[in-house]
Amino acid sequence: MRLNDLRMPGGQGLTDLVIAKEKIVAVLPHGEPGGGGRGGGGGRVDRERERGGRGREGGERGRADRERERGGRGRERGGSEKGISCEGALVFAGLINSHDHLDFNLFPPLANRVYASYREWGPDIQANRSEVIREVMKVPLKLRVAWGVYKNLLNGFTTVVNHGALLPVDDTLIDVFQRCHCLHSVGFDKYWKWKLNRPLARRRPFVLHVGEGTDAAASEEIGRLIRGNFFRRPVIGVHGVAMQGEQASAFRALVWCPASNYFLLNRTAPVASLKTSVPILFGTDSTLTGSWNAWQQIRQARREQALTDGELLATLTTAPALAWGLRDRGQLVPGKLADLVIARPKPRLRGMDAFFGLDPEDLLLVMRAGRPLLFDAGLREALIEAGLNAEEYRAVGSGRIFVRGNLPGLLQAIRSFYPGVEFPAAVTA
Repeated sequence: MRLNDLRMPGGQGLTDLVIAKEKIVAVLPHGEPGGGGRGGGGGRVDRERERGGRGREGGERGRADRERERGGRGRERGGSEKGISCEGALVFAGLINSHDHLDFNLFPPLANRVYASYREWGPDIQANRSEVIREVMKVPLKLRVAWGVYKNLLNGFTTVVNHGALLPVDDTLIDVFQRCHCLHSVGFDKYWKWKLNRPLARRRPFVLHVGEGTDAAASEEIGRLIRGNFFRRPVIGVHGVAMQGEQASAFRALVWCPASNYFLLNRTAPVASLKTSVPILFGTDSTLTGSWNAWQQIRQARREQALTDGELLATLTTAPALAWGLRDRGQLVPGKLADLVIARPKPRLRGMDAFFGLDPEDLLLVMRAGRPLLFDAGLREALIEAGLNAEEYRAVGSGRIFVRGNLPGLLQAIRSFYPGVEFPAAVTA
């Protein structure tokens, strides 16, 4: 498959990608012959969107036929392959969400005030928002987890790190990373020191919430963790609001969740100073403490001006790939997995503003290991020509977006247990 006429975030000129056998095999200047493999006809996304997706069955095929007849962008390049034209859309590596609780994404944000730490927040919502908690927990675990996976997919994440107990997941969608040792925190996990230092622990990173607070106890918890890590096990901390520079170097990485931090604590981690001592990764946390729209959270992180645009993009791609040992993804280069996202930027946004201005409704294609998981209706016929089995996908929302699996059926099943649930308009409109 060849994807043509693409722009990299902040880059100049157009790029074509060639994909085969789950991987990127070539990244080429636009129009340059190269690569190989089966392709599809020329998709025309903008005109399809203007029609609201009408004529998917016949119109798109007719346009592809006419394009081939007049030798346009959908024709074979170099006589060996066809390309799907994306007409200047953005392309970037599939994003990596380094912190989520997949089974908690049916919750609305729950808080009653600004807290000094997670130790105040947890007991408070259990005591004062117990009715909402009971309603959500009526939904079977399998359904809650499935929605958490789709939440990430709809935002362009092709990999998500789940924090908590090992969960049953659908491995036909995005990669749910659970190859780590999860502890909750020094404050809530009574046996954290034994778990961290047990002799037979697999050689995987340990992950736990650290410094999630603004009080002295939050900072002291980090010190206790460092002193109690007798064998210097690799630790990836989450939040680090109270982390100090001299503490940061004891961690393999720090997952920054600014939206969650501001919601609970009205403060976030000092990543501007910490970034010189520890790699920074980005996490959304669950909807208990943040919006389902990860792009709103990413823009909030950008407004902090703690990281350059390139550094912030790296927190979603190259940095987590390295920290979690996922060396087969995170970059659009030959040999890496074809985990990628194509999106239509909003009008008049240029450069990195075009990337950071995206929202879930702007995504045109999300691909995991070369397999489309989400695509715009304007690409449907071209993808079918490239070998897509359309029966594996369902239209969602207004019918403009197709998603692998039966997402409408999942939403209906969840509502049977939790009638008051509110899903994003993007999947219900």
